[in-house]
Amino acid sequence: MSNLEAVLTKARAIRLLVLDVDGVLTDGSLYFHADGSESKVFNSLDGHGIKMLQASGVEVAIVTGRRSQMVAQRAQALAIKTVMQGREDKLVALKEIQETKKLDWSQIAYCGDDLPDLAAIRNAGLGITVPNAPEYIRGYADYCCSVQGGQGAVREISDLIMKAQGTLQDAIDHYLLGF
Repeated sequence: MSNLEAVLTKARAIRLLVLDVDGVLTDGSLYFHADGSESKVFNSLDGHGIKMLQASGVEVAIVTGRRSQMVAQRAQALAIKTVMQGREDKLVALKEIQETKKLDWSQIAYCGDDLPDLAAIRNAGLGITVPNAPEYIRGYADYCCSVQGGQGAVREISDLIMKAQGTLQDAIDHYLLGF
């Protein structure tokens, strides 16, 4: 079995995709302004991929080490109900979600890009990272996206899971057929 075949096999079982923010949903840049505010840039392809994945029956959650009103706003815009901010203990947070949702580890995919994400990447049924992650993080993941965080990586993950579950073509047909 090729690596991609093994990833697709794991992706068939996924019921929940958990995402880190900085470096995954964003490119990892932190913009601090003179007035003390900060900003983040999110990719619209990722947003639409999340919406399609949710419509296919896979829930999406966010676990991030930082606290940011922009993350809360983005999550709300995408109807992401489970958002845990200020959580450097990513595996502990992931276990809390897993227990609350009564999911088996094999049903959870996790995407992160740095050391605080490593244990969560390793424990999830499908551990995912991005090419902008350090090499030693990429070495522990089941799958590394072809595009960087903040540049469509989450869309790639959404498409991958939907392809594995046989729901991607239905999502595409929805747009081809004019709803």
